[in-house]
Amino acid sequence: MIGRLRRREFIRLLGGAAATWPVAARAQQDRRVRWIGALTVYTDSEKDGLERATAFEEGLAALGWNVGRNVAIDYRWAVTDIEKGRSAVRQVLRLSPDLILVNGGPALTAAQQATRTVPIVFTGVSEPVDRGFIASLARPGGNTTGFANMESTVGGKWLELFKEIVPGAVRLRVVFNPASSFAKAFFRSAETAGDKLSIQVSAAHVHDLPEIEAAVSAIGREPGTGLILPPDGFTPAYGRQILSLIGRYGIPTITSNRSFVVDGALVSYGPNVLDPIRRAATYVDRILKGENPAELPVQNPTKYDLVINLKTAKALGLEIPPSLLARVDEVIE
Repeated sequence: MIGRLRRREFIRLLGGAAATWPVAARAQQDRRVRWIGALTVYTDSEKDGLERATAFEEGLAALGWNVGRNVAIDYRWAVTDIEKGRSAVRQVLRLSPDLILVNGGPALTAAQQATRTVPIVFTGVSEPVDRGFIASLARPGGNTTGFANMESTVGGKWLELFKEIVPGAVRLRVVFNPASSFAKAFFRSAETAGDKLSIQVSAAHVHDLPEIEAAVSAIGREPGTGLILPPDGFTPAYGRQILSLIGRYGIPTITSNRSFVVDGALVSYGPNVLDPIRRAATYVDRILKGENPAELPVQNPTKYDLVINLKTAKALGLEIPPSLLARVDEVIE
Protein backbone atom coordinates (compact mmCIF):
# COMPACT_ATOMS: atom_id res chain seq x y z
CA MET A 1 0.00 0.00 0.00
CA ILE A 2 1.19 3.51 -0.75
CA GLY A 3 2.32 5.39 2.36
CA ARG A 4 0.05 8.15 3.59
CA LEU A 5 2.17 11.06 2.37
CA ARG A 6 3.16 9.35 -0.87
CA ARG A 7 -0.42 8.24 -1.40
CA ARG A 8 -1.74 11.76 -0.94
CA GLU A 9 0.73 13.08 -3.49
CA PHE A 10 -0.18 10.21 -5.86
CA ILE A 11 -3.91 10.88 -5.62
CA ARG A 12 -3.43 14.58 -6.15
CA LEU A 13 -1.38 13.87 -9.24
CA LEU A 14 -3.94 11.43 -10.57
CA GLY A 15 -6.90 13.62 -9.68
CA GLY A 16 -5.33 16.68 -11.25
CA ALA A 17 -4.22 14.95 -14.39
CA ALA A 18 -7.42 15.79 -16.21
CA ALA A 19 -6.50 19.43 -16.29
CA THR A 20 -3.06 18.87 -17.76
CA TRP A 21 -3.11 15.67 -19.81
CA PRO A 22 -4.76 16.33 -23.18
CA VAL A 23 -7.89 14.31 -23.89
CA ALA A 24 -6.47 13.19 -27.23
CA ALA A 25 -3.51 11.62 -25.48
CA ARG A 26 -5.83 9.67 -23.24
CA ALA A 27 -7.86 8.49 -26.19
CA GLN A 28 -4.69 6.97 -27.61
CA GLN A 29 -4.10 4.88 -24.49
CA ASP A 30 -4.59 1.12 -24.64
CA ARG A 31 -8.35 0.67 -24.22
CA ARG A 32 -7.70 -2.34 -22.05
CA VAL A 33 -7.22 0.32 -19.38
CA ARG A 34 -10.70 1.26 -18.17
CA TRP A 35 -11.41 4.78 -16.96
CA ILE A 36 -13.41 5.65 -13.86
CA GLY A 37 -14.39 9.17 -12.89
CA ALA A 38 -14.78 9.46 -9.08
CA LEU A 39 -16.62 12.41 -7.49
CA THR A 40 -16.65 12.77 -3.70
CA VAL A 41 -17.70 15.33 -1.10
CA TYR A 42 -14.36 14.89 0.69
CA THR A 43 -11.06 16.61 -0.09
CA ASP A 44 -7.78 14.93 -0.94
CA SER A 45 -6.26 16.36 2.25
CA GLU A 46 -8.88 14.76 4.53
CA LYS A 47 -8.31 11.35 6.07
CA ASP A 48 -11.95 10.51 5.22
CA GLY A 49 -11.29 11.07 1.54
CA LEU A 50 -8.03 9.13 1.54
CA GLU A 51 -9.52 6.22 3.50
CA ARG A 52 -12.40 5.92 1.06
CA ALA A 53 -10.11 6.10 -1.97
CA THR A 54 -7.91 3.41 -0.44
CA ALA A 55 -10.91 1.17 0.37
CA PHE A 56 -12.28 1.52 -3.16
CA GLU A 57 -8.96 0.74 -4.81
CA GLU A 58 -8.39 -2.22 -2.48
CA GLY A 59 -11.87 -3.50 -3.35
CA LEU A 60 -11.09 -3.22 -7.06
CA ALA A 61 -7.70 -4.90 -6.63
CA ALA A 62 -9.34 -7.88 -4.95
CA LEU A 63 -11.39 -8.29 -8.12
CA GLY A 64 -8.43 -7.99 -10.47
CA TRP A 65 -8.57 -4.25 -11.24
CA ASN A 66 -5.28 -2.58 -10.42
CA VAL A 67 -4.73 1.17 -10.73
CA GLY A 68 -1.97 1.85 -13.23
CA ARG A 69 -2.32 -1.53 -14.91
CA ASN A 70 -5.85 -2.11 -16.19
CA VAL A 71 -7.84 0.70 -14.58
CA ALA A 72 -7.31 4.44 -14.05
CA ILE A 73 -9.29 6.63 -11.65
CA ASP A 74 -9.78 10.36 -12.13
CA TYR A 75 -10.67 11.81 -8.70
CA ARG A 76 -12.68 15.00 -8.32
CA TRP A 77 -12.69 16.23 -4.74
CA ALA A 78 -14.88 18.49 -2.57
CA VAL A 79 -18.05 18.09 -4.64
CA THR A 80 -20.27 19.60 -1.94
CA ASP A 81 -22.92 21.36 -4.04
CA ILE A 82 -24.59 21.06 -7.41
CA GLU A 83 -22.47 23.68 -9.17
CA LYS A 84 -19.24 22.00 -8.12
CA GLY A 85 -20.81 18.74 -9.24
CA ARG A 86 -21.61 20.06 -12.69
CA SER A 87 -18.09 21.38 -13.14
CA ALA A 88 -16.57 18.09 -11.98
CA VAL A 89 -18.80 15.99 -14.24
CA ARG A 90 -17.98 18.14 -17.28
CA GLN A 91 -14.28 17.57 -16.68
CA VAL A 92 -14.74 13.84 -16.14
CA LEU A 93 -16.89 13.37 -19.26
CA ARG A 94 -14.17 14.91 -21.41
CA LEU A 95 -12.19 11.76 -20.68
CA SER A 96 -14.87 9.43 -22.05
CA PRO A 97 -15.05 7.39 -18.83
CA ASP A 98 -16.33 3.83 -18.75
CA LEU A 99 -18.11 4.55 -15.46
CA ILE A 100 -18.68 7.34 -12.94
CA LEU A 101 -18.52 6.67 -9.19
CA VAL A 102 -20.22 9.38 -7.14
CA ASN A 103 -20.47 10.09 -3.43
CA GLY A 104 -23.35 12.23 -2.20
CA GLY A 105 -26.51 13.77 -3.62
CA PRO A 106 -24.99 16.84 -5.34
CA ALA A 107 -22.57 14.68 -7.33
CA LEU A 108 -25.32 12.21 -8.27
CA THR A 109 -27.66 15.01 -9.34
CA ALA A 110 -24.99 16.55 -11.54
CA ALA A 111 -23.98 13.21 -13.05
CA GLN A 112 -27.54 12.24 -13.93
CA GLN A 113 -28.19 15.64 -15.46
CA ALA A 114 -25.07 15.32 -17.59
CA THR A 115 -25.39 11.77 -18.91
CA ARG A 116 -27.99 9.04 -19.30
CA THR A 117 -25.60 6.64 -20.99
CA VAL A 118 -22.40 6.43 -18.92
CA PRO A 119 -23.02 3.99 -16.01
CA ILE A 120 -23.19 5.62 -12.58
CA VAL A 121 -22.56 3.90 -9.25
CA PHE A 122 -23.38 5.96 -6.16
CA THR A 123 -22.65 5.81 -2.44
CA GLY A 124 -23.64 8.09 0.43
CA VAL A 125 -27.09 9.01 -0.93
CA SER A 126 -30.12 8.84 1.34
CA GLU A 127 -33.68 8.10 0.18
CA PRO A 128 -32.71 7.63 -3.51
CA VAL A 129 -36.23 6.54 -4.56
CA ASP A 130 -38.07 9.39 -2.83
CA ARG A 131 -35.59 11.88 -4.28
CA GLY A 132 -36.16 10.61 -7.81
CA PHE A 133 -32.68 9.25 -8.47
CA ILE A 134 -33.92 5.71 -9.18
CA ALA A 135 -37.23 4.02 -10.00
CA SER A 136 -37.01 1.43 -7.21
CA LEU A 137 -34.43 -0.30 -5.05
CA ALA A 138 -34.99 -3.64 -6.77
CA ARG A 139 -34.84 -2.29 -10.33
CA PRO A 140 -33.28 1.17 -10.32
CA GLY A 141 -33.63 1.67 -14.09
CA GLY A 142 -31.68 4.05 -16.30
CA ASN A 143 -27.90 4.15 -15.99
CA THR A 144 -27.71 4.37 -12.20
CA THR A 145 -27.33 1.96 -9.30
CA GLY A 146 -25.44 1.93 -6.03
CA PHE A 147 -25.47 1.80 -2.27
CA ALA A 148 -27.89 3.98 -0.33
CA ASN A 149 -27.09 5.77 2.88
CA MET A 150 -29.13 5.12 6.02
CA GLU A 151 -32.86 5.68 6.13
CA SER A 152 -34.16 8.86 7.73
CA THR A 153 -35.75 6.88 10.59
CA VAL A 154 -32.26 6.78 12.11
CA GLY A 155 -33.02 10.31 13.30
CA GLY A 156 -35.21 8.75 15.96
CA LYS A 157 -32.44 6.38 17.01
CA TRP A 158 -30.13 9.35 17.55
CA LEU A 159 -32.64 10.82 19.99
CA GLU A 160 -32.86 7.57 21.96
CA LEU A 161 -29.08 7.28 22.18
CA PHE A 162 -28.67 10.91 23.13
CA LYS A 163 -31.24 10.64 25.91
CA GLU A 164 -29.44 7.57 27.23
CA ILE A 165 -26.05 9.31 27.22
CA VAL A 166 -27.21 12.81 28.27
CA PRO A 167 -30.27 12.18 30.45
CA GLY A 168 -30.43 15.82 31.48
CA ALA A 169 -30.83 17.10 27.90
CA VAL A 170 -34.00 19.09 27.29
CA ARG A 171 -33.28 20.50 23.82
CA LEU A 172 -31.58 19.38 20.64
CA ARG A 173 -30.79 21.61 17.70
CA VAL A 174 -30.39 20.04 14.25
CA VAL A 175 -27.92 22.07 12.20
CA PHE A 176 -28.18 21.65 8.42
CA ASN A 177 -28.53 23.43 5.11
CA PRO A 178 -32.26 23.59 4.22
CA ALA A 179 -31.38 22.94 0.57
CA SER A 180 -30.67 19.35 1.65
CA SER A 181 -33.99 17.52 1.27
CA PHE A 182 -32.73 14.38 2.98
CA ALA A 183 -31.38 16.32 5.97
CA LYS A 184 -34.92 17.60 6.40
CA ALA A 185 -36.16 14.01 6.53
CA PHE A 186 -33.72 13.18 9.34
CA PHE A 187 -34.85 16.30 11.18
CA ARG A 188 -38.51 15.29 10.94
CA SER A 189 -37.68 11.83 12.27
CA ALA A 190 -35.77 13.32 15.21
CA GLU A 191 -38.56 15.81 15.87
CA THR A 192 -41.13 13.01 16.12
CA ALA A 193 -38.93 11.06 18.51
CA GLY A 194 -38.37 14.19 20.59
CA ASP A 195 -42.08 14.47 21.31
CA LYS A 196 -42.03 10.96 22.80
CA LEU A 197 -38.86 11.53 24.82
CA SER A 198 -39.78 15.01 26.10
CA ILE A 199 -36.89 16.64 24.24
CA GLN A 200 -37.52 19.80 22.26
CA VAL A 201 -36.08 19.40 18.76
CA SER A 202 -35.68 22.38 16.46
CA ALA A 203 -33.86 23.18 13.23
CA ALA A 204 -31.01 25.64 12.79
CA HIS A 205 -30.71 26.43 9.09
CA VAL A 206 -27.25 27.38 7.87
CA HIS A 207 -25.93 28.34 4.44
CA ASP A 208 -22.33 29.34 5.12
CA LEU A 209 -19.62 29.43 7.78
CA PRO A 210 -20.80 32.65 9.51
CA GLU A 211 -24.28 31.12 9.95
CA ILE A 212 -22.75 27.91 11.29
CA GLU A 213 -20.70 29.90 13.78
CA ALA A 214 -23.77 31.87 14.88
CA ALA A 215 -25.95 28.77 15.23
CA VAL A 216 -23.42 26.71 17.19
CA SER A 217 -22.52 29.66 19.40
CA ALA A 218 -26.22 30.13 20.24
CA ILE A 219 -26.51 26.43 21.15
CA GLY A 220 -23.50 26.79 23.42
CA ARG A 221 -25.29 29.51 25.38
CA GLU A 222 -28.36 27.31 26.03
CA PRO A 223 -28.00 25.03 29.09
CA GLY A 224 -29.18 21.46 28.57
CA THR A 225 -28.91 21.71 24.78
CA GLY A 226 -27.23 19.29 22.42
CA LEU A 227 -26.45 19.29 18.73
CA ILE A 228 -27.35 16.91 15.91
CA LEU A 229 -25.41 16.97 12.65
CA PRO A 230 -27.46 15.01 10.08
CA PRO A 231 -25.67 13.58 7.04
CA ASP A 232 -25.38 15.95 4.11
CA GLY A 233 -22.77 17.22 1.70
CA PHE A 234 -22.59 20.61 3.39
CA THR A 235 -21.47 20.33 7.02
CA PRO A 236 -18.49 17.99 6.35
CA ALA A 237 -16.93 20.82 4.38
CA TYR A 238 -16.82 22.82 7.64
CA GLY A 239 -15.97 19.92 9.92
CA ARG A 240 -12.83 21.45 11.40
CA GLN A 241 -14.62 24.70 12.29
CA ILE A 242 -17.64 22.88 13.73
CA LEU A 243 -15.46 20.67 15.91
CA SER A 244 -13.60 23.71 17.19
CA LEU A 245 -16.89 25.39 18.12
CA ILE A 246 -18.44 22.40 19.90
CA GLY A 247 -15.20 21.93 21.80
CA ARG A 248 -15.08 25.58 22.81
CA TYR A 249 -18.67 25.62 24.06
CA GLY A 250 -18.77 22.08 25.44
CA ILE A 251 -21.73 20.96 23.33
CA PRO A 252 -22.67 17.27 23.40
CA THR A 253 -23.01 16.32 19.73
CA ILE A 254 -24.37 13.28 17.91
CA THR A 255 -23.82 12.57 14.23
CA SER A 256 -23.61 9.73 11.73
CA ASN A 257 -20.00 10.61 10.93
CA ARG A 258 -17.45 8.50 12.82
CA SER A 259 -14.58 10.84 11.95
CA PHE A 260 -16.28 13.67 13.88
CA VAL A 261 -16.17 11.51 17.00
CA VAL A 262 -12.55 10.52 16.42
CA ASP A 263 -11.77 14.25 16.31
CA GLY A 264 -13.75 15.20 19.41
CA ALA A 265 -17.52 14.95 19.02
CA LEU A 266 -19.36 12.85 21.61
CA VAL A 267 -21.12 10.06 19.72
CA SER A 268 -21.91 8.79 16.24
CA TYR A 269 -24.34 6.20 14.98
CA GLY A 270 -24.48 5.38 11.31
CA PRO A 271 -23.46 2.96 8.60
CA ASN A 272 -19.91 1.68 8.56
CA VAL A 273 -18.31 4.22 6.23
CA LEU A 274 -15.96 1.95 4.32
CA ASP A 275 -18.23 -1.05 3.78
CA PRO A 276 -20.36 0.51 0.99
CA ILE A 277 -17.21 1.76 -0.76
CA ARG A 278 -15.80 -1.76 -0.89
CA ARG A 279 -19.18 -3.11 -1.99
CA ALA A 280 -19.34 -0.45 -4.70
CA ALA A 281 -16.19 -1.97 -6.17
CA THR A 282 -18.16 -5.19 -6.81
CA TYR A 283 -20.76 -3.29 -8.85
CA VAL A 284 -18.03 -1.45 -10.76
CA ASP A 285 -16.48 -4.80 -11.57
CA ARG A 286 -19.78 -6.25 -12.78
CA ILE A 287 -20.61 -3.21 -14.92
CA LEU A 288 -17.15 -3.07 -16.49
CA LYS A 289 -17.65 -6.73 -17.38
CA GLY A 290 -20.91 -5.94 -19.19
CA GLU A 291 -23.79 -6.01 -16.70
CA ASN A 292 -26.54 -3.40 -16.89
CA PRO A 293 -26.71 -0.98 -13.92
CA ALA A 294 -30.49 -0.73 -14.40
CA GLU A 295 -30.78 -4.35 -13.31
CA LEU A 296 -28.43 -4.23 -10.31
CA PRO A 297 -30.52 -3.59 -7.16
CA VAL A 298 -29.65 -0.62 -5.00
CA GLN A 299 -28.56 -1.90 -1.60
CA ASN A 300 -29.10 -0.44 1.85
CA PRO A 301 -26.43 -0.41 4.59
CA THR A 302 -25.77 -3.77 6.21
CA LYS A 303 -23.61 -2.67 9.16
CA TYR A 304 -24.14 0.22 11.57
CA ASP A 305 -21.48 1.41 14.01
CA LEU A 306 -21.96 3.07 17.39
CA VAL A 307 -18.87 5.08 18.34
CA ILE A 308 -18.36 7.05 21.58
CA ASN A 309 -15.54 9.38 22.55
CA LEU A 310 -14.93 8.68 26.26
CA LYS A 311 -12.48 11.57 26.59
CA THR A 312 -15.17 13.97 25.39
CA ALA A 313 -17.76 12.37 27.67
CA LYS A 314 -15.46 12.89 30.66
CA ALA A 315 -14.81 16.51 29.68
CA LEU A 316 -18.58 17.07 29.52
CA GLY A 317 -19.08 15.43 32.93
CA LEU A 318 -21.01 12.50 31.46
CA GLU A 319 -20.85 8.89 32.59
CA ILE A 320 -21.66 6.38 29.88
CA PRO A 321 -24.01 3.66 31.19
CA PRO A 322 -22.36 0.21 31.26
CA SER A 323 -25.32 -1.23 29.34
CA LEU A 324 -24.57 1.19 26.50
CA LEU A 325 -20.81 0.58 26.58
CA ALA A 326 -21.55 -3.09 26.08
CA ARG A 327 -23.24 -2.23 22.76
CA VAL A 328 -20.56 0.16 21.49
CA ASP A 329 -18.64 -0.87 18.36
CA GLU A 330 -15.73 1.49 19.00
CA VAL A 331 -14.53 3.57 21.93
CA ILE A 332 -12.30 6.59 21.40
CA GLU A 333 -10.13 7.24 24.46
